[in-house]
Amino acid sequence: MKKREGLTVVIAGASSGFGKETAKQLAQEGANVVIGARRAHLIEELADQLGESAIGVTMDISKEEDVKKLHDAAVDNFGDIDVWINMAGVGLIGSYTEIPVEDMKRMLDINVLGTMIGSQFALKHFRQQKKGTLINIGSVAAKVPFPYYTSYSASKYAVSSLSYALQREMEADGYDDIHVCTVHPWATDTPWFDHSGNYTGHRAQMKPMDKPESVIKAIIGLIDEPEESVEVGIKTKGTGISESLVPGLTEKFNANHVKSVIEDAPEAPYTSGSLHEPMESGTETSAGMKVRMKADKKNKDD
Repeated sequence: MKKREGLTVVIAGASSGFGKETAKQLAQEGANVVIGARRAHLIEELADQLGESAIGVTMDISKEEDVKKLHDAAVDNFGDIDVWINMAGVGLIGSYTEIPVEDMKRMLDINVLGTMIGSQFALKHFRQQKKGTLINIGSVAAKVPFPYYTSYSASKYAVSSLSYALQREMEADGYDDIHVCTVHPWATDTPWFDHSGNYTGHRAQMKPMDKPESVIKAIIGLIDEPEESVEVGIKTKGTGISESLVPGLTEKFNANHVKSVIEDAPEAPYTSGSLHEPMESGTETSAGMKVRMKADKKNKDD
């Protein structure tokens, strides 16, 4: 038997980035995976690639009826759900006064309302079977304020607070085998930056940037050993510690650093990214941003 044979995992947001690679690794280890995303052709292709133990569902996490489709596909095909991962999320970057309100609303629909809806479907199911693990994706931006990522930071503070409150609720109701976990990554080389709404006037990027493998390892690790909160990487952990010890200095340094990185990036037009409609580009786990930034630096030096 493979390591995870018989385990059923639902992943909302799996057409690229963390979700895609997490689905691949879990399927390789024998798990049943039910994967959802807005990009129908990508999610169907991935399900075909992963084999008979994978089901693809075209869905938008901000729509209750779509999340129900994801839930029902898992139950109808595999019976129970053991793990539910709310991976879907979008970025929004720029001076706060430049960002359209409609983009803010849409980002909150996906990042906050979508995570809330997915969490509700997961926990209803887990309560019935008295066990299960819910994994939500937070951010370092929920640990320290990120100016120019202001709306996004607010959404991730909300996700973290949601997860912590849900864990307390499960404990108060006596569900010792239901776990609510939150993963807090640093800026990571995935298509997230290319898909973000961007009103900075420059290409969306961050320095330094982590590889996605460490985040995927942390997500899968929570299936075996659930933890309430995981800060991935030394930069996220260090930022959290610094914020608790010297918040004013940490926030000032962080603000100046973020502004500097934005202004140092190549110029780019304003875009709503994949907020309102999914983008055809950015379909893999990594976006190759570290390579792009290295090439930019070389060209600038030359």
